[in-house]
Amino acid sequence: MCSTVAFPFSSPASVSWLQTPPLQREQPIYTTRAHVFQIDPSTKKNWVPASKQAVTVSYFYDSTRNSYRIISVDGSKVIINSTITPNMTFTKTSQKFGQWADSRANTVFGLGFASEQQLAKFSEKFQEVKDAAKLARDKSQDKVDTLSNHSQESGRETPSSNQASSINGTDDEKIFHVEPEAAVLQTEKEHLKSAVEQSNTNAKKWETELQTLRENNARLVDALQESSANVESWKKQLGACKEESDTLREKIAQLEVQCNEADQEKQQNSQLSVRVQELETELHEKEQELENLRKQAEIIPQLMAECESITAKLQTAETKNKELEGRVEGLQLDIEDSQQKQGNMKGELKKFMDLLDGKIDELHEFRQGLSKLGVDN
Repeated sequence: MCSTVAFPFSSPASVSWLQTPPLQREQPIYTTRAHVFQIDPSTKKNWVPASKQAVTVSYFYDSTRNSYRIISVDGSKVIINSTITPNMTFTKTSQKFGQWADSRANTVFGLGFASEQQLAKFSEKFQEVKDAAKLARDKSQDKVDTLSNHSQESGRETPSSNQASSINGTDDEKIFHVEPEAAVLQTEKEHLKSAVEQSNTNAKKWETELQTLRENNARLVDALQESSANVESWKKQLGACKEESDTLREKIAQLEVQCNEADQEKQQNSQLSVRVQELETELHEKEQELENLRKQAEIIPQLMAECESITAKLQTAETKNKELEGRVEGLQLDIEDSQQKQGNMKGELKKFMDLLDGKIDELHEFRQGLSKLGVDN
């Protein structure tokens, strides 16, 4: 399976993020090198290289704002400027590749590392920074709650303040000092009440949307399982699922716009975002499986053609082999005839040699006889 691609969960209005290098108040806390990729905004499933080679990727901490950023600069171009939030998740899609979605940047960043150890270290650091950002947000929320409680207590203490002012000053002084504070407290109470009502309304909407998403995702999983039986039918179902996924992304974008209105709404929506991201990861894995099947299907005709060519060559070789076998048999017959003739010639030659030896013996005896006759004379 290929690397998983997650879709951003934000509205188009969130694209206006600042691409600025690290500020002087920010300090680097971890640095590594990796190849940087961004999701193709048109297809939402293909990676586009943001750097031609491995570049420096660093975590920066802003002590003034108590925030964390991932920044990478290629020459004079800022290719990553992502502020870490508690809702973000870093996903390992392979042994050396990881990714995370940035709703503010309206994109998905991918990093390709040289080793598994670098990927594991970067993932651990991402989780640490995410936990630190969550802790900072919780502290900020506690401060807001403390201020709200303090305001409510001040509202309950207003009558005693009125009594003190009426004792220590005139009616004009009482009107000047007390009435603006009471109006401010009343306004804060109304804002808090409207925020609670809006949060309850949005919670019901999110439950409905979550149920709809679960049903749609269940249908999507069923369609992906059926795709193994018929690839062409799976393509059609996949197209329908993509359209449905686009609709879901639009709904998620609308939910993200509503979630930006309150931190409490973001906390409730984080679980939904993580679930949708997991489903989109599964969808990307299935798409990659389909792509692998397509590649294998493209190789099959080539293999069949090579097989036919090899078969034809084999048949030709077998024909030539039969011809050579016939020639070998003919040569063996010729050799046998030649050997037989040679044997006959050897027999005749032996007879001739025996006859010649007899004649030589007779000549030798005849010569000896002539020698004896010469001696006698």
